[in-house]
Amino acid sequence: MKFINVSPDDYPELIDLNESCVPHVNSIGIDDLVAFQANAFCFNKLSDSHNRLGGFVIALQPGESYHSSNYRWFERKYETFVYIDRMMIHPDFRRRGLALQIYQELEQLARAATIPRLCCEVNLDPPNPASHQLHQQLGFESVGTRKTENDSKQVDMLVKRL
Repeated sequence: MKFINVSPDDYPELIDLNESCVPHVNSIGIDDLVAFQANAFCFNKLSDSHNRLGGFVIALQPGESYHSSNYRWFERKYETFVYIDRMMIHPDFRRRGLALQIYQELEQLARAATIPRLCCEVNLDPPNPASHQLHQQLGFESVGTRKTENDSKQVDMLVKRL
């Protein structure tokens, strides 16, 4: 799979994949993707030789005008980081090592930019055990928990030091 930049032509497919993963991620629309395209540290997809979407990642650095309360929590805690807003793998490509490939690519980009940590959150409630297991295997550690969305969700705040 090739790790390549997302283009606006990819937006409908990204939205479909994203919506299939709610409630583990929040819904997004075209306007959100346009903003990510303009401001993200990394907005890339994995694509096979037939241009089929394997997965995608959106990651930000501090200082963006992004209103996620989880992103802001990390911004208050750390001066320098890459925040993984969302990473997902298409159901047809799961259990093939694509999540590991995305994280390896993201780590390379962060290290090249001398960024010392990756940050993200994983749902505790509603639970997302597969994501928790993946992040644990990748070396992420919990640095706190938060209630979000009017206490309807609880998330585990995770950091991987590079």
